[in-house]
Amino acid sequence: MMQAANVNRLTPYLFLAPATLILGAALLYPIGYMIYASFLNWNPSQRIGEADWVGLGNYVKLLSDAQFHESVAVTITFAGVVVAAEMVLGVGLALLLDRNIRGLSILKTLFILPMMIAPIVVGLMWRYMYHPTVGVFNRALVSLGFEPAPWLSESRWALTSVIIADIWQWTPFIFILSLAALQSLPRSTLEAARIDGATGWQQVLYIKLPLMLPVLVVATLLRLIDAFKVLEVILVLTNGGPGLSTEILSLRISRTASEFRELGLAAAMSNLLLVLLLGLTLGMFTYNKMIEGRAARLRSAALKGE
Repeated sequence: MMQAANVNRLTPYLFLAPATLILGAALLYPIGYMIYASFLNWNPSQRIGEADWVGLGNYVKLLSDAQFHESVAVTITFAGVVVAAEMVLGVGLALLLDRNIRGLSILKTLFILPMMIAPIVVGLMWRYMYHPTVGVFNRALVSLGFEPAPWLSESRWALTSVIIADIWQWTPFIFILSLAALQSLPRSTLEAARIDGATGWQQVLYIKLPLMLPVLVVATLLRLIDAFKVLEVILVLTNGGPGLSTEILSLRISRTASEFRELGLAAAMSNLLLVLLLGLTLGMFTYNKMIEGRAARLRSAALKGE
């Protein structure tokens, strides 16, 4: 009997084992290959076995590379600004539209259209809108009596222009998740707060946002990871210029591998980016566990109050 019980407990794992092994190999092999390549002085004209072993040489080189440091700074600035702006706008729109409004389904469809467009198309579209002479923005400025703005041709404008394009495309992602979180909140709790005299802002600050936090933390994490890896829109809009003002890390990795033909150095950059994202993910998941516990306590207290 004991042996049969043990077999029954192991049965689900045995069924999962083949898929787990395949997925594990598909995930771990490329990561292991990239880690190994980062210890080599390797270019595309060589087989990986012919490349010279340099150990930590690529990592040491990156630590003293001012251009790499600038790319990291641009990446962190870009990711921080776009995610913060998208969270504020997305959550704000969700709070605004979390009510019975005629034509709400049409509004939702319109709001999510930008995230359905391919990044290359988004880059081309915004590039035309930023055009110095025929772009819609400069034509509007000129018609109002202002000087045309150098949207993509000056460093102080270029990063802002790229940030605006990303916010336009990905705010709907936060909006959809926030609206789903709002609509899953217990209506009895909100109704009880309303009866007790809580104003709209008090409901948002003390009930809605605390209960939404687990979803918002996950949404923030997903957008941060994606913002650190964005490539196509910046490639089309500015190609990393002027200078290095919009060269984020993913673009520098791509250039190092394809233009500079330093595959080992590009692999080292990719590994550092992977470590950064892993640290960010672990930190956010730890915080999310704390938030989920707090939200569970709030829900429990609300149910007891009923």
